[in-house]
Amino acid sequence: MLSPTPIRAEAGALPEGELSFYNVHTDERLRVRYRDERGRYDLSALDDLNHILRCHHTGEVAAMDPRVIEHLNLVQKTLGGEGEIHVISGYRSPEYNAILVKRSRRAARHSLHVEGQAVDFFIPGVRPREIKQAALKHRYGGVGYYPRAQFIHLDCGPFRSW
Repeated sequence: MLSPTPIRAEAGALPEGELSFYNVHTDERLRVRYRDERGRYDLSALDDLNHILRCHHTGEVAAMDPRVIEHLNLVQKTLGGEGEIHVISGYRSPEYNAILVKRSRRAARHSLHVEGQAVDFFIPGVRPREIKQAALKHRYGGVGYYPRAQFIHLDCGPFRSW
């Protein structure tokens, strides 16, 4: 089922709306076309995305913001678009985020993960530094680079990097 409202940007300016995911915590894979050529979202496909990007700690599913999916897609397509996106963290329940905040300096108390607006990931065969550079070119959202842990954080908040 396609949503009747096209996305705000011109569909011709957006890369193809298809992505492949692997959730490293749940061992699940998903290849999904979430947006058609005219820019309309497929609501069933978005549900599938929400499921694979759910909180792996609690199993809670939340609606991911399509802007973070588009950000991820844009970066992945900039890199050639072939690699499977290995998800470390998509949505985080408030409960799980609180645990991470207590355990680590890396987790933000008011994390965009809790809002469904952030994804931590890596793409096998692509150096995280390359992913970071591709993301920074677009000057959109948050771009976090974690070289020791070998992953990238993308979100759809204001443009910033760390």
